[in-house]
Amino acid sequence: MRASRFFISTLKEAPSDAEIVSHKLMMRSGMIKRLGAGIYTYMPMGLRVIRKVEAIVREEMNRAGAIELLMPVVQPAELWQETGRWNKMGAELMRVKDRHGRDFAIQPTSEEVVTDVARTELRSYKQLPVNFYHIQTKFRDERRPRFGLMRGREFTMKDAYSFDRDMDGLKKSYQAMYDAYVRIFTRFGLEFRAVAADNGAIGGSGSHEFHVIAATGEDALVYCPTSDYAANMEAAEALAIDSARGAAKEELKKTSTPGKAKCEAVAELLGLPLARTVKSIVLAVDNEDPAKKEIWLLMLRGDHELNEVKASKVPGLGTYRFANEAEIVEYFGTPPGYLGPIGTRKPVKVVADRTVANMADFVCGANEADFHYTGANWGRDLPEPLVADLRNVVEGDASPDGRGVLAIQRGIEVGHVFQLGTTYSESMKATYLDEAGKPQPLVMGCYGIGVTRILGAAIEQNFDERGIIWPTSIAPFQVVLCPMGYDRSEAVKTEIDKLYAQLTDAGVDVVLDDRGERPGAMFADWELIGVPHRIVVGDRGLKDGNVEYQGRRDTEATQVPLADALSFIKGKLAA
Repeated sequence: MRASRFFISTLKEAPSDAEIVSHKLMMRSGMIKRLGAGIYTYMPMGLRVIRKVEAIVREEMNRAGAIELLMPVVQPAELWQETGRWNKMGAELMRVKDRHGRDFAIQPTSEEVVTDVARTELRSYKQLPVNFYHIQTKFRDERRPRFGLMRGREFTMKDAYSFDRDMDGLKKSYQAMYDAYVRIFTRFGLEFRAVAADNGAIGGSGSHEFHVIAATGEDALVYCPTSDYAANMEAAEALAIDSARGAAKEELKKTSTPGKAKCEAVAELLGLPLARTVKSIVLAVDNEDPAKKEIWLLMLRGDHELNEVKASKVPGLGTYRFANEAEIVEYFGTPPGYLGPIGTRKPVKVVADRTVANMADFVCGANEADFHYTGANWGRDLPEPLVADLRNVVEGDASPDGRGVLAIQRGIEVGHVFQLGTTYSESMKATYLDEAGKPQPLVMGCYGIGVTRILGAAIEQNFDERGIIWPTSIAPFQVVLCPMGYDRSEAVKTEIDKLYAQLTDAGVDVVLDDRGERPGAMFADWELIGVPHRIVVGDRGLKDGNVEYQGRRDTEATQVPLADALSFIKGKLAA
């Protein structure tokens, strides 16, 4: 590719609405252009990266035995109504009507459509297993689209769906996809981590998320440096800090704590560690009969934070909401800040986090403004609670596998694999006939990669003050040739054209900057764009028979004999 025949449009400054590094650099390097909130045009430079990402994904999906098809962006509402997601998915699902008034969805994902394909095409156990995938535009009507391609409304995604006879078959299909994802992200040249995850709204049993490691990542990843344990914060298991409850040593005492509504303030007033206090969180579960509404009290150590996903896993709390102040006063007799499990005005269901369940002589609210109980103990002062894992883990917690302590790093989710089971096949009556001729539900898996999101994640992991630093495998160009005086020096023009032809013939994705730009402007453009390898050809170097090589991460250039330039670059690319 010659730069004069390509479209290059760089900016010195990022637009004011660009928030994070990847958004700023993609706008400045001319890779994307904003059309509307969360909607972008992929400009030629950015599209080259997308196509390289897609190529790697496609190669590895095919290698893993998946079969490509293409499902529509616009999907009939009836399919979504069969699974109940037409109403359940909420405002993120873009709903439209055609000229006849019929309802359609602009697809955010394709479980319903692929299950419809399966129930009409997969009739016998002899056709299983099978895995269909496509790379397609998606639309999710985010409430607050931001961060460029990281949280846009329209994006490109690879989603795959496996169909098996039983759970044993699903586990094999799932492992094949997991292994394919490891190969994909390794080929991208990105530092990544696969972590156990919660399935969320999509349903099913087990799942893993694939995260690109980046300090700016939205997600907290929990892992054990001395074992294979890894999970996202939502799914990371938090063990009790103390393995057993100590004996009660203090008497229960109502203690004045005027104006101290927070655990931190109470601990400071009483001269106690924050870890001796217990915080109370009140949840409500509504019923069709308002009189049967349930109020729950969740108890966590004062320095721990509630994990809302874990709370929803407690039997009976699947549809919880946070109680309002009127409900809190009705059941506890006091506004928030002094709540506790002892002496509630009305009966509530008490759930203690594992750590709290093993605490003795703890401090909790007395259900009276400006008062807390000290010396509270389970069994003696209040009934034994229901015990559950309710909290977020913290750095230094024991690893659930017993092989070390936990650490936390930030990551950007770019892929997710799910064991769906029969969630969709049962609701849509997608069955196959087994050896005995009896219908059985298809057992499904679901596997997604955010193709366009990879761009933002890769940049968040790979950039410096000059711009993007693309891994070679997904860079818009692998090599840029920068001539010094292309339009003024016949020697420079002759040698760089020859090198350009050699690299092109060797299959190297090379761009020759023949625009006639000044060296400073030319270098600045390609450093901003992030091409990983640069060769400079000038009269001064040619007099000594050399060209100048500099990798995007290199601080200094290297002199390379002109005769060796092709083999040198091929060696760099192979490395």
